[in-house]
Amino acid sequence: MSFYDQLKSTTAEARSHLLSAPILTDCLQGRVELDSYRAFLAQAYHHVRHTTPLLMTLGGRLPERLGWMRKAVAEYIEEEIGHEEWILDDIAAAGGDADAVRNSRPDLPAEIMVAYAYDLINRGNPAGFFGMVFVLEGTSVDLALTAADRIQEALKLPDQAFSYLRSHGTLDQEHTQHLARLLDQMTPEDQADVVHAARVFFKLYGDIFHALPAAAVVASGTCN
Repeated sequence: MSFYDQLKSTTAEARSHLLSAPILTDCLQGRVELDSYRAFLAQAYHHVRHTTPLLMTLGGRLPERLGWMRKAVAEYIEEEIGHEEWILDDIAAAGGDADAVRNSRPDLPAEIMVAYAYDLINRGNPAGFFGMVFVLEGTSVDLALTAADRIQEALKLPDQAFSYLRSHGTLDQEHTQHLARLLDQMTPEDQADVVHAARVFFKLYGDIFHALPAAAVVASGTCN
């Protein structure tokens, strides 16, 4: 069994916290509210806009024993630059206020996840950052394309409102294969830190989804 497969197996319980978020259950069953989708995009913007800065910080913090990873990090940076602008375009296409989102603060769960990622790189083992990559890209591959189809079918939004979900669902299928090769080359000690980080990020990323307004809450008028 590859380390990537071991990682999926050993983090399955942590992953269940993310998948149990009511908004995901609603979405996959076709119960979607426009406010919920725009709320998701807003929080996605607030963490995705840190992807390139995080990767740039990571490249500078890798110790020499992990110097072989710098080329891969540089490739990630090149591919990730500007993706937060796709999300703002999606928000506008879904009838939201992209400028207001750009100038807003993230909700606490997104703020905490980003803060933990920076802390992990700067104070912990930078290799653990790939636990975050595993969580975000793996979730994207598993859910993004299906979610985009369900949301579009329910809300009748144009294709231009789904560039983030659809592009990442496709792009991250390629990234997961690349990530699996990187993880297999790590030492057991670094791999252990990736496992720990992945469990933490499943909790933190899951908290973002648990805090989003589910369809029933939006319909009741208790959430804007």
